Amino acid sequence: MRGYLIGTLSAIQKEPIQTVGERENLYQKHPKKHRRLGLVVVLMLCIAVCSAPFQHFANFPNQLRLFQGQAVSLHYAMPVHAQGILNPQVASINGSDNASVRVDLSQPLSIQPKHSGVTNLKLKLFGKIPFKTVRLQVIPDLRVIPGGQTIGVKVKSAGIMVVGHHLVQTKASAKVSPGEEAKLRLGDLIVEINGEVCNDISKIAEYAESAGSEGTPLKLLVQRGKERFRTSLSPAYDEEDKAWRLGLYIRDSAAGVGTLTFYAPDQGVYGALGHVITDMDTQSPIVVGSGEILQSNVNSISKSQSGEPGEKRASFLKGGRTLGNVERNTPFGIFGQMKQMPEHSYNPEPMPVAFAEEVKEGPAQILTVVDKQKVERFDIEIVHVSKQSSPATKGMVIKITDPKLLERTGGIVQGMSGSPIIQNGKLVGAVTHVFVNDPSSGYGCFIEWMLQDAGIMLNPEQATSKAV
Repeated sequence: MRGYLIGTLSAIQKEPIQTVGERENLYQKHPKKHRRLGLVVVLMLCIAVCSAPFQHFANFPNQLRLFQGQAVSLHYAMPVHAQGILNPQVASINGSDNASVRVDLSQPLSIQPKHSGVTNLKLKLFGKIPFKTVRLQVIPDLRVIPGGQTIGVKVKSAGIMVVGHHLVQTKASAKVSPGEEAKLRLGDLIVEINGEVCNDISKIAEYAESAGSEGTPLKLLVQRGKERFRTSLSPAYDEEDKAWRLGLYIRDSAAGVGTLTFYAPDQGVYGALGHVITDMDTQSPIVVGSGEILQSNVNSISKSQSGEPGEKRASFLKGGRTLGNVERNTPFGIFGQMKQMPEHSYNPEPMPVAFAEEVKEGPAQILTVVDKQKVERFDIEIVHVSKQSSPATKGMVIKITDPKLLERTGGIVQGMSGSPIIQNGKLVGAVTHVFVNDPSSGYGCFIEWMLQDAGIMLNPEQATSKAV
């Protein structure tokens, strides 16, 4: 064999190097042979790409997140042996406590999370050739109680909201809006007047009267989005009402009905709605100063129809206790403190939550109330899942498939937002929006993003041991 190899090398070395032109002539002399060879190569590549091992390898993520105590099996389906290497303090391979374990990749590879942390799972073919590296994150086990209860929401803004401009009839028979002249826009939030914090609409008339009578402008601190600026506003005297006016329509509170998504008993926090609360006139998100959620009762349902979403007709219970406060209003709902789970839970036992990448297309259920305070479970289908590695709304498209719910509500209705979505025994998300032209369908958000906004971080580095 050694003589044959050396002889072959010698023969190759004696061959003259072909020029580009000679190669082209060679191809022209045997075009069919080269075409056949090319087709064979392409066919072999197609077979390899379509093979089960390649598909398993291509679909396998470069990053894997697991909760403590929730093992996972990886399927490579490759008829080879390899060496698996990771930090045994964070996780184990096939039940072994060793840092390096010999594994058969034709069989499922079992990973058992142990402690919160991050490690790299390295697979080396035959113990030497690097094959695959997966970043493994282990997060402390987290379980929450799914909601479904209808809740009443009352919020006070962290200032005075500008929701419109008003023309004041002055002595000169002209109509002016002092607020518009002060460059105030719809959606602006007046947080201070003359250096004093102001979030009570009843005091605005006093400020206007005092400034107008003295002929001095009001000094305003205004929040617009994430920016703050100062401006001056001189009230105008309204000849019709005989009073000093700012020329603004304003609001300082909002109220409505929604659905509780989850309660985290270990942290004493909750999440609800699944979408931001906006002002009804400006559609601007309300910056919450304070607020509360209360027990609510569904009196009746206005069914959804194509082009006209229905709604839950609900009322706050007289003498009903306050369930919690409202501290934040974000794109994923409202969040705050809650001391105990409300009554009428469908299942009072905590259940696991799912990462965004765990949610799959297929059957699921939602929990919601359609009569009085009784939480019921209804079948849905998750028809589309968006890949999201960072917080974003509209993570999934859902469709109501339960005949009972379709009969009673026509599909998704306003007030149903926040209804928890459960799949394979895990809380995966919440209902957020209804499709106006197809009320049986709508959007949902991933529970992971709601948990983050509730202050529950699914992060091993930080975890040491038309809207409806």
